[in-house]
Amino acid sequence: MKNPRDSLNATMPMPLTPPAIEDVSVLARYPFLPQSSEFIREQLSSNGITVEGLIEEPWLEDVRRRGSLRLVEAVTHRDGIDAATTIDISSDIGRMTEALSFLHAMLIVCASFEDRLLARWVEGEASRADQLFGMDGENFDIIARTYLSDIRSEPVPGTTEVTYHVPLVDYLELCPKITGRYWRLVNRPVKAGWVRMDPDVGESSRQRTARLLKERVRTSLTADCASRIAKMDDAFAGLFADPVDRILGLLSESVQAEMPMSAAVREDWPPCFESAVAELSQGINVNHTGRVFLAAMSRAMGHTPEVTISFFANAPDYSADTTTYQVNHIYERKYTPHGCAALKTGARCPVSFGDDRLCDQEWMTHPLKYLRAKQRRRYQEENQAEIQADESAAGTSQNRPIDVAESNELDDSS
Repeated sequence: MKNPRDSLNATMPMPLTPPAIEDVSVLARYPFLPQSSEFIREQLSSNGITVEGLIEEPWLEDVRRRGSLRLVEAVTHRDGIDAATTIDISSDIGRMTEALSFLHAMLIVCASFEDRLLARWVEGEASRADQLFGMDGENFDIIARTYLSDIRSEPVPGTTEVTYHVPLVDYLELCPKITGRYWRLVNRPVKAGWVRMDPDVGESSRQRTARLLKERVRTSLTADCASRIAKMDDAFAGLFADPVDRILGLLSESVQAEMPMSAAVREDWPPCFESAVAELSQGINVNHTGRVFLAAMSRAMGHTPEVTISFFANAPDYSADTTTYQVNHIYERKYTPHGCAALKTGARCPVSFGDDRLCDQEWMTHPLKYLRAKQRRRYQEENQAEIQADESAAGTSQNRPIDVAESNELDDSS
């Protein structure tokens, strides 16, 4: 996977230094703006908030609730994305809540290492930005200058409206990403390198221009998340295991498909799950704790009930009807898999200290953390391998001579 930040820097004619924004309410309303990064850091430091506190402190419950709402809206898209906020950002606590809820949601998304969740969340935040930008006449110019190389406006005679013009270089990059006749360059008035953004289909010129800015927000958020994921270690990501599992479960239900962990190769399975599956396949009796854990863990990994039932097919006391009933019960009640402590108590932890370095980590308290850690490492290794392959290919193409056939083809095409 190529780093999205590379393409971001290579193609986007954005200002090298975004314009300063002094209004803290604007920074809180749009926490994804590059100018908002320092504001968020100040909210954390001035209130003495750590990552652990963001997850656990009771007084930050409103932050977590608001962050969860942002995620749920992005995943379900029920009735569209709600651009309105119930947070009063005219107050210090309101601004802190809105800004940190964005950070909380982003950290959960990054800790999931799940492309579908990342895409859903980015789309949700970008859509919210699109709507808010289109309604924000007071701050629209400075926001546009954050994401575009420049912008111009002219008043519409006899009205309070204005018509915006965007640089052709920005428009040429962004318009192919948007469908509809309006966005084809041949349908837009262009003069001296500026594209006029006329009102259309019930939307003002500002709302049409905001649609272009949405693409910038989408690309910027994707690159920011890619950067965080690349730096995120297992211990840090493990802090978000519980909210990650909840939102991935919702994602699975929403798309009526398997959770992303169903894509995990068998090498990602935690030893406790692997041993339960292996023992049952060999006709070895697995105790009650192990059976309930296997079914609950299999559900959390995104396996269908039919796949989970098949794990029990060689059990010495296997009954198709009984197994189907019990597995379906666990799926319907959404049982949470046992943690490491409970598995050890139930004699279902097959490893001793030193057998598995990942299991030896102090923060490793749940099999789902193990699975996500393995997926993160595989994701990072694959990403690094692709980057190295791209760099190697680029170096080879730059250094090798052009052979006779290629030379002829170049001559023929010229």
